[in-house]
Amino acid sequence: MHIATMESGLLSLVQELKTLNSFDENGIRIVLLGLDNAGKTTILTRLALEEVSSITPTQGFNIKSVQSQGLKLTVWDIGGQRAIRTHWKKYLSSTDLLIYVVDSADRKRFEETGQELAELIEDDSLLGVPLLVFANKQDLLTAAPAAEIASGLNLHTYRDRTWQIQACSAISGEGIQDGMDWICKNIVAKKK
Repeated sequence: MHIATMESGLLSLVQELKTLNSFDENGIRIVLLGLDNAGKTTILTRLALEEVSSITPTQGFNIKSVQSQGLKLTVWDIGGQRAIRTHWKKYLSSTDLLIYVVDSADRKRFEETGQELAELIEDDSLLGVPLLVFANKQDLLTAAPAAEIASGLNLHTYRDRTWQIQACSAISGEGIQDGMDWICKNIVAKKK
């Protein structure tokens, strides 16, 4: 992608964000983040019960409403390319839950993904917001176990919020429903 196209795409992304600000007023707002190629869009597509065979990288964002256990969840899937990550914080206001997706098989990027998550968690908009980390791509032989990822991300240091790490495979769907169950349980608890 050319720089001019990327810049105009980012400008339109910011404009769309302003106009879509009230999209999820009647539901639970979830922001879905992670580095590029972690599997965010595949997870969102799986949650929406759609076909996952032809997913392309997200250049801006996707928004889908998902029903789970009687709750309407509005999920904002935001691209993870480096140029887009600088805009992540613009999406965080009024977030009820953060889902962070890690490519469990991409060990070379564990440090980078950990730094991005740590920076997000420090944002005032996410103070006390529950965190679900999907340790995705567990179907690959090179995948690190979820416990190793949790340790590497220092999740045990997040004492101001409820968090969970869930091993999953967005392709097969394994572990996704367990993550949704945790989300619904913790959103209901938080809203009480």
